[in-house]
Amino acid sequence: MKIIHCADIHLDSGLSSNFDKEKARERKAELLRTFIRMTEYAAENGVDAVLIAGDLFDRDAVSATSRNAVIGAIEGTPGINYYYLRGNHDRKDVFGTLPSVPDNLNFFGPSWTSYSLSDKVKLYGMEFDRDNAASASDTLVTDPSDINIVMLHGQESPSASDKTEVINLKSFRNRNIDYMALGHIHFYKQAQLDGRGVYCYPGCLEGRGFDESGDHGFVVLDIDEETGRIETGFESVAARRFVNVETDISGLSDTSGIIRAISEKIEGSGATAEDCVRVVLKGKTDIEAEKDEALIEKTFEGKYCLFRLYDESSFAIDYESYAADKSLKGEFIRLIKNDPSISEDKKAETIRYGIRALLGEDILG
Repeated sequence: MKIIHCADIHLDSGLSSNFDKEKARERKAELLRTFIRMTEYAAENGVDAVLIAGDLFDRDAVSATSRNAVIGAIEGTPGINYYYLRGNHDRKDVFGTLPSVPDNLNFFGPSWTSYSLSDKVKLYGMEFDRDNAASASDTLVTDPSDINIVMLHGQESPSASDKTEVINLKSFRNRNIDYMALGHIHFYKQAQLDGRGVYCYPGCLEGRGFDESGDHGFVVLDIDEETGRIETGFESVAARRFVNVETDISGLSDTSGIIRAISEKIEGSGATAEDCVRVVLKGKTDIEAEKDEALIEKTFEGKYCLFRLYDESSFAIDYESYAADKSLKGEFIRLIKNDPSISEDKKAETIRYGIRALLGEDILG
């Protein structure tokens, strides 16, 4: 038996943090198309069931386009059963306005719901709320002779910034679980639950920002029902990746050198023209080093789907080299160095702008 485990598709995401209106519209369509491609993969590769472990949609206001495309993809693969466990972003009645839903689309509720995927493979799922999360493991009853899959949506450990219910993994140990199909964390992770089973977050199908960089996709379970053995593999399907590239520009004196250093780092990252690339400049440069951020951005922005440049580098000042400098520049640097009203963090920045002004550069652009 083959099963796909996916989660956190987040259809209808706003995507306005990184893209303009037109690009965001295109990216929304890509997220939807990737979901459809996953269902096509399932049909072409003999998959029996697809587990959607929460956050199929991103918000309450689900577009008719997304809802209808999801229904169409499920109806278009009638030989596959879909099991949709709603997450913290999913509206509870997203399909409630439809006269009917596909026969092969199955749901869960606030108490344990079980499905027999085959004579040997059993699926259990519960949609978390404030009342049931803490006691979820206490009410789970499984047969040790079955191959048991448990599906939940929640975070692995408490977070100050995330109020989603926590899955207490320790409480699910020794409960005859072979595979825990989880959702909520947007990166792939699989680890041992206990001596018998594993738990897995497949991550999202598509990254939506630079905080979701790297490869994204779904997990395929290949189950040998005679032995009970489950083999898993990660299938990357994202249309494009978000790639973070840190570039140390220490010691570089001009923009052309910085551009060469960035190019080498991007090439080493494996980023392609289809990807979204963010470059973060690090290190320390001399205060008289020439660095034109506008030129850097123009050099790269047409080469990738999206290019962003962030400058987190700083300036190194060798005060001793200016101690005997009798020029206006030397006098200015000594004046700033000895001014107690300026913090050390601001002195380098002030000197940098001052030198640029003395050289006739536009410091307001």
